[in-house]
Amino acid sequence: MPAPRVEIHFCPGCRWQARAAWMAQELLTTFGDALGEVAIGPAGSGIFEIHLDGKLLHSRKRDGGFPETKPIKQMIRDRIDPARGLGHSDR
Repeated sequence: MPAPRVEIHFCPGCRWQARAAWMAQELLTTFGDALGEVAIGPAGSGIFEIHLDGKLLHSRKRDGGFPETKPIKQMIRDRIDPARGLGHSDR
């Protein structure tokens, strides 16, 4: 089975590339080689979305704002390794 893939799509016109890169760094720091890839890429106007293996985890438009790292990490952990501890992100 291939390792999980996270995709972060952002609106370049809104200048959200740094936010997407920061989220990618947070996920790579937390999950390391448990993730096969964390990709960031430009998307349409006003878009900031995070997908795991093609499934939408968070949408700025749908969910009403930018995601916090804690719930995103918990959603990813719950799907790829439910027994994994996340330290302070579990509290």
